[in-house]
Amino acid sequence: MQSTTPKIRPLAGGDSDSKPWYAYRWPWLVMLGPVVAIVAGMHLAWVAFTQQDALVVDDYYKQGKAINQDLRRDAHAARLKMRMRLNYNAAEGKLGGTLDSASGATAQDIQLRLIHPTLPQSDIDLKARTDGAGRFEIALPMLQLGQWRVQAEDQQHSWRLTGVWAWPQQKQIEIKADTESAG
Repeated sequence: MQSTTPKIRPLAGGDSDSKPWYAYRWPWLVMLGPVVAIVAGMHLAWVAFTQQDALVVDDYYKQGKAINQDLRRDAHAARLKMRMRLNYNAAEGKLGGTLDSASGATAQDIQLRLIHPTLPQSDIDLKARTDGAGRFEIALPMLQLGQWRVQAEDQQHSWRLTGVWAWPQQKQIEIKADTESAG
């Protein structure tokens, strides 16, 4: 008596030769997403632990209390109807401008701060002396591209003008005191 063993046939559409799992592309595509997520997570963790967060200050409470004093300086500038015009000549490396108020322009020492929005080491402090007509000109090295916060004040810190300057889109800027804060 002869026994017959049934032959096992592969399923329709199946591969008759058996390859190991890594020879197929689908397991690799399925594993690609989690691998990319792990690598990106490790990179973000490295950035978080090695880079300094320059936007947080240590004495935030002290700076918060100083806001009221700053608002008084802004209101004083508004009462004086102060206005400043700035223009930057990159070819000559000079920042020039005028400062005037309702009482007329006078010769005085002013302090200009160009504040970078995210890089405190890029902030620029300048001192200038206006002439009798309120004009001044000071040397300024090449200004980085970007949006700068401009702050001007006198040496006694009695008034302050602030504005935003998008360099080089704006070749010049005019900053006026906020008349609503003069109240």
